[in-house]
Formats: sequence, structure tokens, C-alpha cells
Amino acid sequence: MNAPVSAPSLLDAAGVDPERARTLLGEALAGADDGEIFLEKTESESFVFDDGRLKNASYDAGEGFGLRVVAGETAGYAHASEISEAAIGRAADSARLARRGYSGVSAEGPRATNSRLYGEDDPLAHPIFSDKVALLQEIDAFARDRDPRIVQVMASMHGERRVVEILRADGRLIRDVRPLVRVNVQVTVEQDGRRESGSSGAGGRAGFEAWISPDKWQGQVDEALRQALVNLDAIPCPAGEMDVVLGAGWNGVLLHEAIGHGLEGDFNRKGISAFSGRIGERVASKGVTVFDDGTVPGRRGSLTVDDEGTPTERTILIEDGILVGYMHDRQSARLMGLTPTGNARRQSFAHMPMPRMTNTAMMAGHDTQADMIASTKRGLYCANFGGGQVDITNGKFVFQCTEAYLIEDGKITAPVKGATLIGDGPTALTRITMIGDDFDFDPGVGVCGKAGQSVPVGVGQPSLKLTGLTVGGTAV
Repeated sequence: MNAPVSAPSLLDAAGVDPERARTLLGEALAGADDGEIFLEKTESESFVFDDGRLKNASYDAGEGFGLRVVAGETAGYAHASEISEAAIGRAADSARLARRGYSGVSAEGPRATNSRLYGEDDPLAHPIFSDKVALLQEIDAFARDRDPRIVQVMASMHGERRVVEILRADGRLIRDVRPLVRVNVQVTVEQDGRRESGSSGAGGRAGFEAWISPDKWQGQVDEALRQALVNLDAIPCPAGEMDVVLGAGWNGVLLHEAIGHGLEGDFNRKGISAFSGRIGERVASKGVTVFDDGTVPGRRGSLTVDDEGTPTERTILIEDGILVGYMHDRQSARLMGLTPTGNARRQSFAHMPMPRMTNTAMMAGHDTQADMIASTKRGLYCANFGGGQVDITNGKFVFQCTEAYLIEDGKITAPVKGATLIGDGPTALTRITMIGDDFDFDPGVGVCGKAGQSVPVGVGQPSLKLTGLTVGGTAV
């Protein structure tokens, strides 16, 4: 929130005079373009129930700050796990070295907002510790009763409450309280000496209550079991070039990795993205509209304000196949003569912010998945993705399918295992021939890595049909 901080600020709680902190920041930023003090206090709790017992229960708490001075393309950053006037003073002395010999103009601060995209829930407080353990035991027992072929169950819960405050050069103290939870279930089945696994996860920015009702977690158990049983019957995947139909929701992770990173401002400012300098060009098939939206209430990737204090927004990146924008933090926007889009993110106070995705997705079209399947003579239906890799400079990717099926003569036939999709993002965008009417976001499980930093994200898409993708397989 950009409104006056009602709860005691992290500075007050640490015994630091906010006015003194503002003075130290102002002195460090004299002659710089931008900068801030980012303060953070985090509490988190994790439970893992595996093989019939509580295998891990952990609690972590930490706090600290980072002080950044931005001068042109250079940034000085110093951080400490102690919030004190002395520590802030030392950080200011170190970070200000970035502007040595530099004279800039202080950038205008981010606009204010009174938006609230999530509450100030405390996932650590409710349910209490014993109830969380009892719930995981109940999930384990329920899963084992579902099918005699289940030989192992792993259930986990993770919750955190992160309080961040951003002290800006104009004296504003911007506060955001960020809850985040996730519940996961994984089952392993065995039949005739063959073992296969399936998993399901869900979460978002709220307390646990929205995800631990019996209908929610029982649905996760059933989904994990369904995937595992499908894999029991899977045959080796054939390799070759073929048409591919992607399911809705989580499969947007391919969009995120193969395309989304290439649309982040820092890569394009440096000219190293496959999409650099291509604003206004056709980069995808007609009908393809891609956006990043940090304002979806309660979503895992959503933020009321980004980690520089800029309110998040819905940013159109590709519109009807035409590249129209990138995602920016304040530095990349200023250096490119553009406006920040609220995409500055950092893993913690110990990290500098950089342009990152929030919830990245492709808008729905008008086709049905049934028509996509029916129009495919020989191809692959990928229902779920696992991990993948991408080269940001050319968009080349390799993705593993965790649940996939052959399409033969317009019908889904045998499930296959060992399927991978191989290609490059820019080319894949031009091979989209059908866009589904079934848009969905992922269930709230995404984690994005960049430059050694991990942050929670969301992905989404409708079903898609792509022609002529390379499928790697294991069939001989």
C-alpha cells in the first residue's frame, strides 16, 4: 500500500528513526538517478509427510534491508541482515560509490496506489502446528485407501508471510504484506514391477484455508493418482516432427520460458534477446495475444507493488501477433525511454531487483480442444509439462512432457512417456494454428529462476495447436 503505514514500520520496530533513514538515503542518492531502501521481514514454515511419517518440519525467520544507488547503467548495492542506523549508514557509504564521478537527475518516484490484491493473512498462525501435521496424516491415509497399487505418498505444505517496505527518495514508505501458501501431493504406484508417479499442487496469496478443505486436497490426491495410473500404461514416445496440441493452464510454462524471458526489459536493453529491436514487427501468428498481469487478485505471481514500489499492471506484450512491449523495472524503462511496468522483482533483501515476470499468459481464442484433436492426423497431445531449458539469446527450448498421448487419425490413443518438445520460441509462435476457448491459469505452483534468484510466478494459456514441432522420444 502507498497509504500511510498503519502498523509499526520495520524501521520503528528495529528502533531506527525513519527520518534518519530518509536522510541517509538522500545523502547516498545525491546526484544519482534512482535508488531505495528495501526492508523485509519474513517468516516461513514447511512440512513434508513422506513414507507414512513426518519427515521434515521447519520454521525460518529473517529480516534485513538492501540499499541501492542507481547511476546510469551502474548500480551499487549493499545489504545487511541487521536493521539499524549504523548498518544503513555503512550500506549508504558502500552503495554511493556507484555514482562516483556521475551526475544524474533523480527519476520521478512511482505512482501511488490504494489497491489491495490480497489480505494480510498469516499462514503460520492458522491452522496451528498440530492441525497441519494431522492434515498431512489424513491426506496420506486417504491416498493410500484410494488404490491398492499406491506404494508411496508424499504430502507437503509451505506457508510464508513476507512484510516488505520500500523507502523511496521522495520520502514515501511503501508497505506490502505478502502471504503465500502451497500444498502438494505426490503418489507412486506399482504394478507388475513397474513404478510410476504423479503429482498435484496448488496455492496462492492467502492463508491455507482456501486450499485445505477436504474437496480441495482430495481432488489433488485424485489428480496425482490419475497421472500415476496413466503413466503405468504409457508406451515409449516416437520421435520426429509432428503437430502438437497443448492443454490449457500449466502448459503456459513453455510460453513463460521460451518467450517470456525474451520479453524482459534488461535483455532487450542490452540487445541480447531474440526479440530485441522488434517492436512493431509480427512475431507470432494472428490471434496470438500475450500479456503479463501482476494485478490478478490472489494469484501466486501477483503483487500489489513490485520490489521498487511501482504498482503492478496488465502489460500487453504481443497483440494479435505483433510485438508491442516489454516488461520493465525502473532502470530498464528509464534507459530505454519508456515507462516502468511494475515488473521489478527480487528474491529477498539480499538481492537487487531486475525485470521479471509476474503472471504471464496467452489470451483465449475461439477454437475447441476437441476440434484441435480431430484436425490432427498424426501428432502429440501434451496435457502436462515438467521441467525445461531455454537459451534466452535465440529462444531455443527443450521441455519434458509429464503426461502426453499420441494423436492418430483425429483421436487421442495411447499415453506415452519420455516425450520432449524441441524448438525455439520465436518460431513456435508462428506455428500456432488454433487457439482454444478454454483459457486457464496454472493452479499456483510456479517458481521462476533468473540470475540466481527465484521468485513465485503464475502462467496460463488456452489449449493450443502448433504445427511441425520436433518431438524427442524414447521409442526405438
